Amino acid sequence: MTLEEQIQEDIKAAMKAKDTVALNATRAVKGEILLFKTAEGGSHEVTDGDVQKMIQKLVKQRREAAEQFVAAGRKELADNELAEASVMEKYLPAQLTEAEVEAKVKEIIASVGATSIKDMGKVMGAANKALAGQSDGRTISAVVKKLLS
Repeated sequence: MTLEEQIQEDIKAAMKAKDTVALNATRAVKGEILLFKTAEGGSHEVTDGDVQKMIQKLVKQRREAAEQFVAAGRKELADNELAEASVMEKYLPAQLTEAEVEAKVKEIIASVGATSIKDMGKVMGAANKALAGQSDGRTISAVVKKLLS
């Protein structure tokens, strides 16, 4: 079963269970998939990798929105955004811990030959490719800065 089919099945299950958080989250993912399929010049075929990239983008949006809601004193809205993000995350591969990211970034720094913060661009490019889908860019960036400083 593809990820797209799994999401469709989960929409049905959420409707039957009357789980509004799961329903909203899965419908948001389904909407992104439909936009991708109907985009001008698009391939109209969606792979599991494409769906995972869309989900990562949606999770990031939910987390940023939650931060803004917390800053504005709207905890209930932030909780809703975080709940939707956690539903979406179940479709993503397991995320690496910060220690695992640090170990992989050390390997990348050694292979690239980076010595100072000036080499951050080279390291980030390689790290983002190597850790795609396993960690978010914010964590990778923080680790790279820490190790190159």
